[in-house]
Amino acid sequence: MRTRLNKRSCDAAVAQGTGWSIVWDAHLRGFGLRVLPSGTKTFVVFYRSEAGEKRLVSIGRFGELTADEARQQARKVLAEAVRGGDPAQERKRARRALTVRQLSNLYLEEHSRPHKRSWRDDEQRLAQYVVPAWGSRKAQGIRRTDVATLHRAIGERGRYVANRTLALVSHLFSWAEREGLLPEGHPNPARGVRRFREESRDRWLKPAEVRALVQAVESDPSIQIRAYFWLLLLTGCRKRELLRVEWRDVDFDSGLLRIRNTKNDRTHFVPLTEPARQILKSLPRGGGSHYVFAGPRKGECTTVGQVDSAWRRIRKAAGCEDARLHDLRRTVGSWLAQAGASLHLIGHVLNHRSPATTAVYARLASDSAREALEDHSRAVLAALTGSAAPSEPASGSSSAREVPEPRRESVAANVVP
Repeated sequence: MRTRLNKRSCDAAVAQGTGWSIVWDAHLRGFGLRVLPSGTKTFVVFYRSEAGEKRLVSIGRFGELTADEARQQARKVLAEAVRGGDPAQERKRARRALTVRQLSNLYLEEHSRPHKRSWRDDEQRLAQYVVPAWGSRKAQGIRRTDVATLHRAIGERGRYVANRTLALVSHLFSWAEREGLLPEGHPNPARGVRRFREESRDRWLKPAEVRALVQAVESDPSIQIRAYFWLLLLTGCRKRELLRVEWRDVDFDSGLLRIRNTKNDRTHFVPLTEPARQILKSLPRGGGSHYVFAGPRKGECTTVGQVDSAWRRIRKAAGCEDARLHDLRRTVGSWLAQAGASLHLIGHVLNHRSPATTAVYARLASDSAREALEDHSRAVLAALTGSAAPSEPASGSSSAREVPEPRRESVAANVVP
């Protein structure tokens, strides 16, 4: 049945029989009004795809749209079909499109957890920043302006985390396109968003700060926490790498600690000094965990969250709240440089892949050389005048950097004789 669809004809349309029926428009071929037995009336448009498949697309309900408004939209759908498109399939894909929350979960399960040691960072940033901002939105609907707005908002709290989140969003959308979860060629919304400029952090602990920090560490009730922070300070290991150490990685005979899963994708052997060995020997074993720093749950290690929480308590008690946990690692490198160790040796101890990473300690090595020459100059002048050479060490020499003696009942009771 064909008729000119207008308000009068649409009002008069009724379903024929027990099923729905369509009243076709006499003016535009393929445009019609579908009428259900319940009386619901919806404007539709019919076309065939390039493969000859029949398609029926709903445009909108009568009453919400006039016949003329629906006819205009029908023309657009038919024009798209003539150009080789398939509007019905596009709508189906859009309805099936993943939300940002769904895409984030897939990314964690299928890519981040199986392939990245830093997957917990991804999980935390997605949960804290990305999903709250866009979780219910379709991933393919995220635009560059959305990413730039989120980046600026996070940057107000910290430039570093804002830039890391921006990089994560870029990886997320690149991975989704590679996996076919987004249309091929879909623009990455993070592309073109400018990163914040980050200042290179040049912070390590001075001898007085280390003394206060050690006292705060020794007051912690957990022997695992006390041992963990002592070993960070004595070895310069990375936070997560030390947490994942197992007892099979500790060789007391050779005095080596094996770090198997490192940031540089290579096994790293850390020499264990006698104080470090004594700390490890003081730790209890058993309890069903093969980790040196056993967690509260059987078979798990101490979590990053537990360590971070303890660090906040410790640095506050020590009066150095601006210090970050990674600054303990910088302290090891800085003190080695001031003691005269070469940059190559420091890079080996800290397992740096690039010499540029170790170059931050070059100035400290120069300062140490300057202090040595100052001592030498004073010795030469003393010899010329016939007086005794100075016996006091120069400020900043290695003797001024000794770690204070801990409590005898602590895990480090045998560190300092």
